[in-house]
Amino acid sequence: MKFYPDGKVPEQPHLYFIYGAGGTGKTSLLKQFKGKKLLITFDNSYEVVRGREDIDVLSIEPKDFKTLKDNLSIEIMERIKDGKYQVLCLDNATALQNIALDNIFNQYKDNRNNYQDLQIWFRRIGTYLRQCGLTVYVTAHQDKPNELGEVMPQMNFATFYAFTATFDFVGHIYKKDNEFWIDCDPEKKNHGKNRIDNRTSMKAEDLLNTKTKEKEEVEKHD
Repeated sequence: MKFYPDGKVPEQPHLYFIYGAGGTGKTSLLKQFKGKKLLITFDNSYEVVRGREDIDVLSIEPKDFKTLKDNLSIEIMERIKDGKYQVLCLDNATALQNIALDNIFNQYKDNRNNYQDLQIWFRRIGTYLRQCGLTVYVTAHQDKPNELGEVMPQMNFATFYAFTATFDFVGHIYKKDNEFWIDCDPEKKNHGKNRIDNRTSMKAEDLLNTKTKEKEEVEKHD
């Protein structure tokens, strides 16, 4: 346990979770982040970063699937321990969930226990990412909209919340009028949140522009 007296909690790099339909540029958003980046892909989706000298790619192959649940955090730790990277990307959480669930499946007679194990594991991964010292960017596929048009990541609902509990930003990326937008407004019931600044919606290209409304008002009057 770590104890921080008098609210002296150290600043930490931000954790971002973006989900959306195929072709909305989720993986491409990684290019916005500054510094050397490690992209860990669980579905071989790395074409958009080809030729980028600031991005290293670790592609998880089928032969790795059986041991991934036990080895993922160890593998990440080994890759980042030398301080080479400033940003870690997991692409994508939907595929990661399916691989992890396959590791767990039939471990218990009651299938509810299988999903409980999955939720606990994702919570541990989320906590590890919070403590790894890097900016973290995670993607996920979008599930089908419900009858009200609301969307959520293509993940087990409880698992998604267990995983993203430590994240600063959760947003839904979509295309409108030939532009890509990110919605993080929790009132729209798209399961978004933004603990970084005051924005509830933004163009995808402005994801990392963290100006608050207060700062913008100050700049207007300067």
